Amino acid sequence: MANVKLGAQLYTIREFTKTPEDIERSLRKIKGMGFDVIQISGFGPIDPQRLADLVHELELDVCVTHTPYDRLTGDLDAVIAEHKLLGCDTIGLGAMPAKFREGGVTMEGYREFIKVADEIGTKIHDAGLHFAYHNHNFEFQKLEGKTVMDRLVEDTAPEKFGFILDTFWLQMGGVIPASYIRKVAGRMKVCHFKDYAVNDRTAVFAEVGEGNLDLHEAFRACEESGVSYIVIEEDVCPRDPFDCLANSFKNLKDIAANH
Repeated sequence: MANVKLGAQLYTIREFTKTPEDIERSLRKIKGMGFDVIQISGFGPIDPQRLADLVHELELDVCVTHTPYDRLTGDLDAVIAEHKLLGCDTIGLGAMPAKFREGGVTMEGYREFIKVADEIGTKIHDAGLHFAYHNHNFEFQKLEGKTVMDRLVEDTAPEKFGFILDTFWLQMGGVIPASYIRKVAGRMKVCHFKDYAVNDRTAVFAEVGEGNLDLHEAFRACEESGVSYIVIEEDVCPRDPFDCLANSFKNLKDIAANH
């Protein structure tokens, strides 16, 4: 099996992480399913020390988070301290906030976001941690001849702005996931694997290995590009999300075993 570690993006089970009791129950269930790596995202309120104690007790490796933008701009010192408690060195942003892209991304909104992101990334870098940005498909809108995503790659400093690419949203953006993973080589610690299926003429989320994406090639690209973790995510599950994670985990381990 490859050196890339496999884990679960817990946004998938966000309906089961609304209270501290829910979070504890769900973390124990995830660990019991065989996961040692998690991404924290979509959790309800919980005391940071209680969460850290749970993570350490269960020997879970928190590879990255998705942290609300408002906390990154208004409470960053506490966010950094919480990540150090968790033993997590990467603070992720799930998307460019809506206020920068109302009616579609403009150059003005893009430049404003880049300025704020640089300030956030600088402070996180100075604290010895890393900032990473997660894409959707709107970043593949073109601005003056280049996609927003290409501009993010070109206009940001690697030490202050990393990436958490998402295979489904790359496909939705009109690029080949493996090719774009290689484009950000050296700037991505965690990659999101979710599969892409078609229902009639509509794209839908699918469990890893059950859709149309070439995730074998995406896995190979991750290995070649210095990715340390691949985490499973399914934004919308057609059945129990824990069962979806379990099937995706089985299929992802099969993919990893071939590399």
